[in-house]
Amino acid sequence: MLRKWKEFVRQLKEDIYTLYLASQDPRMPFAAKVMVLITVAYAFSPIDLIPDFVPLLGYLDDLLILPLGIWLSIKLVPPPLLHYYRKKAKEQMHEQKPNYVMAVVIVIAWLLIGYWLYQAYQEQIS
Repeated sequence: MLRKWKEFVRQLKEDIYTLYLASQDPRMPFAAKVMVLITVAYAFSPIDLIPDFVPLLGYLDDLLILPLGIWLSIKLVPPPLLHYYRKKAKEQMHEQKPNYVMAVVIVIAWLLIGYWLYQAYQEQIS
């Protein structure tokens, strides 16, 4: 059972990386690109929709929302692009090092989104 779980997690990582690579392709449809970027940002984000310390619900978003986002993103990516980037992701994952620059970009993006939401909320109150 542990082997199946590890394989499932490895496949999720591979799918996330595949979607990240595909998001940079200019042939991607706009709707697919938006869904892929949201999914990849959520996957790499240190901020969860529901914090992990909340009993049961904390891990529910990781177990349901993320796989659902990955599944929907994969369905939106055109099959030839998906096949190409899956192959490329498999090749690169064996030789890839952690990308700290991308992690910083994602944290900054979430902070900006939070700031914009806060500003919009303040305008509604005024």
